[in-house]
Amino acid sequence: MYEYAIAWEWLSFAVRWLHVITAIAWIGSSFYFIALDLGLTKRPGMPVGASGEEWQVHGGGFYHIQKYMVAPAAMPEHLTWFKWESYATWLSGFAMLAVVYYAGADLYLIDRNVLDVSAPVAILISLASLGLGWVLYDQLCKSPIGKHTTGLMIVLYGVLVVMAWGYTQLFTGRAAFLHLGAFTATIMSANVFLIIIPNQKIVVADLKAGRAPDPRLGLQAKQRSLHNNYLTLPVIFLMLSNHYPLAFGTAYNWVIASLVFLMGVTIRHWFNTKHARKGSPTWTWIVTLVIFIVIMWLSTVPRQTTEDGAEAAGAVAPAFAAFAEDVHFSEARDTVQGRCSMCHAAEPVWEGIHRAPKGVLLETDAEIAAHAREIYLQSGRSHAMPPGNLTAMTETERALINAWYESAAYGADR
Repeated sequence: MYEYAIAWEWLSFAVRWLHVITAIAWIGSSFYFIALDLGLTKRPGMPVGASGEEWQVHGGGFYHIQKYMVAPAAMPEHLTWFKWESYATWLSGFAMLAVVYYAGADLYLIDRNVLDVSAPVAILISLASLGLGWVLYDQLCKSPIGKHTTGLMIVLYGVLVVMAWGYTQLFTGRAAFLHLGAFTATIMSANVFLIIIPNQKIVVADLKAGRAPDPRLGLQAKQRSLHNNYLTLPVIFLMLSNHYPLAFGTAYNWVIASLVFLMGVTIRHWFNTKHARKGSPTWTWIVTLVIFIVIMWLSTVPRQTTEDGAEAAGAVAPAFAAFAEDVHFSEARDTVQGRCSMCHAAEPVWEGIHRAPKGVLLETDAEIAAHAREIYLQSGRSHAMPPGNLTAMTETERALINAWYESAAYGADR
């Protein structure tokens, strides 16, 4: 039965790999078509109905691409739709959210110093926030505010700032950043699924039937595509952030997340301007650098823990009580504290380590019990930790960790 932990770890790895693959496909095609569309040029002698063209070279060949705003004289038999990249990215991302954060809610999703709720309640809050986020965004776009591009973007940025703060009041810092990314990615994928592709299908059907398409459909799809364009880079940052506690585990984590969206705008603005052959606005990189320096400074502000919070942090959560009460715990704890806690501490003593790796602390009974599965996989079933076996953990000690976890989790006493 204890092989279940290993199988689940591989499942997590597989889903994460799939998510990365699909995200590359979606983001890659998105970036390509944005650059292509901005770089189209109107030249003499183009076919009737063609609004622009582009010559490109890649892979030893030349490509001649033309864009038609209306149907060409003869519609091709096969028309490629770029949509499954988006759908697969969201589905694989949600699967990863379920495998890592929902299945491991007590460790990764819930911070009882922030909000003391049960795992089912935390999961329901997560699901509701993603669904309600799309409804709010969609209604804002369809409201009178949606007719003003700049005003709408400012309002939407305000919504993102509120959500960044709100998520940090509900979940762990790591889960808060992941959820802000999922919140944004849900909006982006829903834009494709519910607005962009359906509108495009209506336009294609009208063109084939010889009807004049409703221009509002194109304008609506263009607006949503513009939002997706500027949201892509912040989503990538938020998805990577779970590896960097300086981003999610600090006092002003929600401010950091909010500033990341501004960096996404400045970076994309440079690329968009460059692809449109309208110059190279170097000021965008200066602004990006300044924002990034501010983010680094904000990450140095320590989080304040109240006495109640410190007391709660020292108590073993019910979900992990079996690990703290197991007969092997005292020996396993001594091993972890002797081999791991010099780095995994609030104030690491190992030279060159200034912050606990990934924000994982292994100093108290509660912390060790809560991370039993990770200790088991990282130091018992594999030799990933300590890195390079710097603290000389012995095979006997690794076997002891295995016996502790398997005994507490599955009653496999040895």
